[in-house]
Order: sequence, then structure tokens, then C-alpha cells
Amino acid sequence: MVRIRFRRVGLKHQPSYRLVVTDQRSPRDGRFIEIIGFHNPRTRPATDTVDEARALYWLSRGAQPSEAVQYMFKRTGTLERFERLRKGEALEALVAEADAVKANTAPVSPKTAYPAPADGQGMQKKKA
Repeated sequence: MVRIRFRRVGLKHQPSYRLVVTDQRSPRDGRFIEIIGFHNPRTRPATDTVDEARALYWLSRGAQPSEAVQYMFKRTGTLERFERLRKGEALEALVAEADAVKANTAPVSPKTAYPAPADGQGMQKKKA
């Protein structure tokens, strides 16, 4: 079965995620079919970028989103647009609507709310 799920990228303690379409049997960071988005939980608010056309295409082909991706799709409105697509609305109109919503939202600063620790200031305790 084809799944839409997150693939972790980034450094230790600095995660960001790619939204990928993959076979459910593949490991989390293993092979994938296509990258359709990006999620950065370290910014406030979290940065969610979804290629609506490809997400709707894969959902219409039977791809199942994971729980975390389903929550992200609800936040971005993709699930609601998918239901409207199933009822017969045109894909182009739905993608244009998603682009308009994305253009009207305030941009999120690329600076993270959780900066990386400085040299020697990591999580490990200093030995006395």
C-alpha cells in the first residue's frame, strides 16, 4: 500500500521533515516515490509546505496519509479540498484556491524558535 508520511532530515536535535509518498514497507528514511512537501516544526508557527496538485493526485490514487500527515493536511486544508475533489470539483480550481490561500498567509520567518546550542553547550553534562 502507498503511504504519505514524513521523512526525517536535519541534524541531531534539529529535525525537519520531508513529506514523501512511499511504499508502506519501506523504512522511515528509506526509498520513496516522490517528495510532495516539507514540514519544519522548529519555527513558530510550524512551516508547512505542500504541493497541493501532487498531494491531491496521490490521495485520489488511494495513498493513505499517516496520522501526523493527516493532521498537517487538516491544518493546511488539503483534506477538505480532497473531499471536494471527490464530489466533482475541478482539480485546477482547487489548486488555484490553495495557491491563493498560500499567497495570503503571512510568511513565517526561516529563523527557528529553537536555536542550535553553541560549541560546548550541548545536552551532555560536563564532567567534574
